[in-house]
Amino acid sequence: MNLDDGCCSIHTGPMQIADAFVPVMDPLGEALHFLRMNGVFYCRSEFSAPWGVAMPPIEGCLMFHMVTSGPCWLEVEGVEPQRLAPGDFALVPHGAGHRLVSGPGEAAAGLFDLPREMLSERYEVLRHGGGGAATGLICGAVRFDHPAAHRLVQLLPPVIRMDAVDSPQAEWMASTLRFMAAEARAMQPGGETVITRLADVLVIQAIRAWMARDPAARKGWLGALQDRQIGRAITLIHREPARPWTVASLAAEVAMSRSAFAARFTALVGEPAMQYVARWRMHVALTLMQEKNVRPAELAGQLGYQSEAAFSRSFKRYIGMPPGAARRARGAVAAGLGA
Repeated sequence: MNLDDGCCSIHTGPMQIADAFVPVMDPLGEALHFLRMNGVFYCRSEFSAPWGVAMPPIEGCLMFHMVTSGPCWLEVEGVEPQRLAPGDFALVPHGAGHRLVSGPGEAAAGLFDLPREMLSERYEVLRHGGGGAATGLICGAVRFDHPAAHRLVQLLPPVIRMDAVDSPQAEWMASTLRFMAAEARAMQPGGETVITRLADVLVIQAIRAWMARDPAARKGWLGALQDRQIGRAITLIHREPARPWTVASLAAEVAMSRSAFAARFTALVGEPAMQYVARWRMHVALTLMQEKNVRPAELAGQLGYQSEAAFSRSFKRYIGMPPGAARRARGAVAAGLGA
């Protein structure tokens, strides 16, 4: 196989790539499976009207807000203000700055300008307001590290709101929120881990609810995942990024002719199959460098490149920076966010 960067036969190396990507039963389930969050910070908020908090933009993070008591409004630029009631769950997926306020247009103080009680390195209690009607929230900023999760999150709308009262899952969602609120108040040993895992479930459910109701979720890459044959091909690429894929071998795996497969893959995904394979390998490499500290030279051999230089050229083309700079960048970002 030739990806015009000196890439030839694939050598699978010592199980690092296989360990990083766990097989699942269906393509869409795979994307959701990899939505494992790493918390940047969590906050239990106790507000009293009038109040307002301006959340700063946090690049690469998804922010969520769960209302435990009282009302509030969520204001995101370019989106109609959302009134949130107890039991509602809102996602701001792209790290955009936004405001939480007691009423539309209420003045908002910057999050980091307000006094807070630190319960742990990543967990705090925020109290703010003028002494009127009370509102309680649990908020968080989380990061997704897996490339499949990044691809999915990029396709989400600016805001996803899940109304627990009207949801078919209202009962278990309400129970989950109560459990999270109790953990947030008590902060027993392991409390942050419990909150993170419960937030995993709520975030995934919110995304599933959006996919079920929004036609946009059935287009592009998400639509391709839901196509029986192209979705299976994407799953195979994700599971076995080091395999020496060709258009012909992928087509054979999903029982299609080479020409029909190539045309449908490009139409649904938005890029040719082998370009997707190359791009996916570079995201795999990025994840392994940042999360498992694998050296670029080692990854070059595992992904079948004839030299580290050829691997580096391909990496820079798809990721936008040299491998060494990308490996260092995650540490700098983590340090800046207190991770």
